[in-house]
Amino acid sequence: MGTRVLQSWSGGKDSCLALAELLADATRSVAALLTTVTEGYDRVSMHGVRRALLYQQVDALGLPLHVVYIPQHASNSLYEARMEAAFERFHADGVTAIAFGDLFLQDIRRYREQWLARTGMTPIFPLWHCDTGDLARRFIDQGFKAVITCVDTRVLDRSYAGRAFDHALLADLPPTVDPCGENGEFHTFVFGGPIFQREIPLRRGDVVQRDAWCFCDLVPA
Repeated sequence: MGTRVLQSWSGGKDSCLALAELLADATRSVAALLTTVTEGYDRVSMHGVRRALLYQQVDALGLPLHVVYIPQHASNSLYEARMEAAFERFHADGVTAIAFGDLFLQDIRRYREQWLARTGMTPIFPLWHCDTGDLARRFIDQGFKAVITCVDTRVLDRSYAGRAFDHALLADLPPTVDPCGENGEFHTFVFGGPIFQREIPLRRGDVVQRDAWCFCDLVPA
């Protein structure tokens, strides 16, 4: 079975590619996906995806899901406390590592390493220092399907919300925007691809602005 791993799961393309790397690694096994959902909104934190779609997504992946609920505007200490409660549960069952889809932000990696050092869990970064342009193109070429769920309108026009993550989108991105949105420029929802048992049917709903973020609501079809 190898090392049992939790996958930090947003439902977006980077966590999906990290999961694909884990599933292809015979020395590791994925125990579950771990997602934060914001109370009140009942949506995946930051990405704004409905919990119902999250459930359809993980069902199509055929993997267990553990949801950590956090309140709106939660402090970092509260976020860590609720996540650590989940870590303790899985660690007691023999899970010793958690994988993240981080690409190159050293401060984020350092934070995760320092945080997890006190929890008994080892952080894993399957995509670390992959070229983000190559990674974005590989995601598309391998047959994954995703849609942009929200954009930071301080760096990207709101018209990108709801667009398919495809080669046309990559060609249209301003040169200042990372092709994988690693600096937080945009977030995605993956609804199909080679590690999925089936494609998740959805339709694009309303586009709404919340402060600097523009969200495209995705509705189960």
